[in-house]
Amino acid sequence: MIVRIMGEGQVDLTDADLDVLNSFDAALEAAIESGDEKKFRKALNDLLTKVREDSRPLPADSLEPSQFILPHADASMDEVRKMLQDDGLIPG
Repeated sequence: MIVRIMGEGQVDLTDADLDVLNSFDAALEAAIESGDEKKFRKALNDLLTKVREDSRPLPADSLEPSQFILPHADASMDEVRKMLQDDGLIPG
């Protein structure tokens, strides 16, 4: 599955990564709901780190349709809140 991290480019993840990433996504949602900036920063960093670790970067000149888009590492809580859908940033 192709994922875009805003400001960084696209990466390829296996479908098997989806369950693990959903737990990170849930932690990020909980941090946003609580309004706790420290928890939000940690949850966003943890999610992006996990995606980077488990993925294979696509070439910079490649432009594939992304299954989902993740915020950049410095995104504000409000920016991420606006990106959330019914099932978080990561569908599933």
